[in-house]
Amino acid sequence: MTLTRAWILLIALSLGSTLVAASGLSGRWLAVLVLPLAWAKAQVILTRYLGLAQAPAIARGFALVLALFMAALIGLAAWPA
Repeated sequence: MTLTRAWILLIALSLGSTLVAASGLSGRWLAVLVLPLAWAKAQVILTRYLGLAQAPAIARGFALVLALFMAALIGLAAWPA
């Protein structure tokens, strides 16, 4: 993926986040929908903009930590209040 395609993907993911936020959802459901979009954006930034695609082992480590962190955040957001 070129930087231009990565940038277009980031714009599309940001548009998705904006549409979810503008949908009128709030609280738990907003977080559960927006966090995976933020996760995808973080992955694109780490692999393409920061160049971790050139270091697959380090990229996998970052991806694992990010996945655990996002899973915890989504779990907390979905937890009944």
